[in-house]
Amino acid sequence: MELKLRTCVVRSWRETDARSIAQHANNRRVWINLRDRFPHPYTLAHAHDFIHRALASVPETNFAIDVHGEAVGGIGFMLHDDVERISAEIGYWLGEPFWGRGITTEALAAVTAHAMREHQLLRVYAIPFDGNAASCRVLEKVGYTCEGRMRRSAIKDGRVIDQLLYAYVDERAPDAV
Repeated sequence: MELKLRTCVVRSWRETDARSIAQHANNRRVWINLRDRFPHPYTLAHAHDFIHRALASVPETNFAIDVHGEAVGGIGFMLHDDVERISAEIGYWLGEPFWGRGITTEALAAVTAHAMREHQLLRVYAIPFDGNAASCRVLEKVGYTCEGRMRRSAIKDGRVIDQLLYAYVDERAPDAV
C-alpha cells in the first residue's frame, strides 16, 4: 500500500527501513507513550524483527510513515474477530524530530479511512495513556471522540496509570450488517 499525503507517505514496510526505524524508535520520549511490546532500548535487531513480522502479516495492517524517503515512524491497526469484527484498535508513533508538523494527524486520518473502507469496519479506536496530551489532540483533530477513562488500567515504567478510550465511529452505517 502507498498513500501519498501532503506531509508524508504512508506505505508498506521495506527491509531497508530497519536502520532508520532503529534510529528514531530508540528514544525514551517515544517509548514512554507506547505499549511495552515496543522495546527500549530499540535496536537494529528489533527493527529487523518487526519489519519481518509486518511484511509477513496478511492482511497488511502495519505501515511506515515516510518523510522524504525515510521511514520515521509507524502506524497500524489490529483487526478483531468474533463479535468485535467490526472494530479495530489503531496505534502509531513518530520520531521526535518530526513532532508538531501535522504528520501524525494526516497519517492517522488516512489510515483510519483505509482501515474502515478495506475491512468494512464501523469503529476504529485508540487507547492513549492519560497524560499523552499530544496523542489525544491528534485523535480529536481526526474526529475521534473520547468515550471514557479506564482508571488504573495499565502499568508503564513502573507506574500504574489511567488510559483513555477514543473512537472514530461510522454513524451512517446500518445497525445490521
